[in-house]
Amino acid sequence: MDIFEEIRPYRDKEVADVIGMLIVDKEFIRAITKYQYPRLMYVMPGFTKYLVKKGLKQRLGDLKTVYEFQDMVAGYVNKVLKKSANSLTHEGLNSLSNKEPYLFISNHRDIAMDPALISYLLHFDNHGTTEIAIGDNLLKKEFVSKLMRLNKSFIVKRSAKGREKLLATKLLSEYIHHSIDSGNNVWIAQREGRAKNGLDKTDPTIIKMFHMGKRDENISLQKAINGMNIIPVSISYEYNPCDELIARELYEIETNGSFEKDEKSDVISIGKGVEGYKGNIHLHFGTKIVANDDDPVNIAEQIDQQIIGSYKLHPSNYFAYEILIKEDSSVGPSLDELKIDLTQMDAKREEFNERYNSFAPELRPYFIQMYANPVLNKWKVQKN
Repeated sequence: MDIFEEIRPYRDKEVADVIGMLIVDKEFIRAITKYQYPRLMYVMPGFTKYLVKKGLKQRLGDLKTVYEFQDMVAGYVNKVLKKSANSLTHEGLNSLSNKEPYLFISNHRDIAMDPALISYLLHFDNHGTTEIAIGDNLLKKEFVSKLMRLNKSFIVKRSAKGREKLLATKLLSEYIHHSIDSGNNVWIAQREGRAKNGLDKTDPTIIKMFHMGKRDENISLQKAINGMNIIPVSISYEYNPCDELIARELYEIETNGSFEKDEKSDVISIGKGVEGYKGNIHLHFGTKIVANDDDPVNIAEQIDQQIIGSYKLHPSNYFAYEILIKEDSSVGPSLDELKIDLTQMDAKREEFNERYNSFAPELRPYFIQMYANPVLNKWKVQKN
């Protein structure tokens, strides 16, 4: 009996059947058609869907393994980066062994691109890709769940309640340990949900979750963590394609006390995050976490030290910080104290100002916060 069957990624022997189901899934075909050919879909819906279905058969029909599917995804990510990013740089990857699996824990800014970029870099550096933790809140459509599990995603049951949630969390923990013990890389975000205000912080609850899968074996938290090969990864985007959506959400929460998502909100965020302009992107792969005790807070702080300490600040962060401290100099140190000379970044200022001025006045404070907060965050970590 496969106790992980409901949450694990698909295996090679399941790929052909799942792709076969996707190709005849009317909702999947309609979604792809509306995305690729919105105008033609309106004029000739039947013919356009026929063309899309035929194209999907040609692209997906011969895929038989997860590797083949992910190789196709890597090609798509490469095309996306060419259109939406100026550069993708990385550090620390060369220090990792390609003979052992890792649990990559990163800050979380983009629903799809964060794990995609880590897997993309690992793939081309012969480290294999990662299995990806994804919340079931993003899998409301059956075809989305199939696609994610084809791409080595495993399901985190965030919607579960009470005892069901406890059991689901324990199973999740057991699966992560099982996957690493089987030689697979795994990715999980440092917290549930994106850091929409730009303040990256590891949730100790995530660390506690890792322990649940080993408690029945009477293994301590310290020993469990040290057996997982945890590598913190710091991801920084010069621009967040979803910054306006996020600013609107933060504004609504502060103004009205809540923000109601509809069923399309996450899909829109994923689409904008993938296709939207990102500027320069940088990933820093850290060093293996070594737990010195059984305190999840201490372990989370170790991860934070690496993620925040290695976070690459872009001109967009410094320009936002400049505005922030002009409005309130007590917030943090001056740019002079940080030894930052903005005149060296002047070539980037016009791009930043255009983006800032495109925001409605009521949203601009939230725009500034999400870009300036990483400067404050890094300063506080380095100061301590």
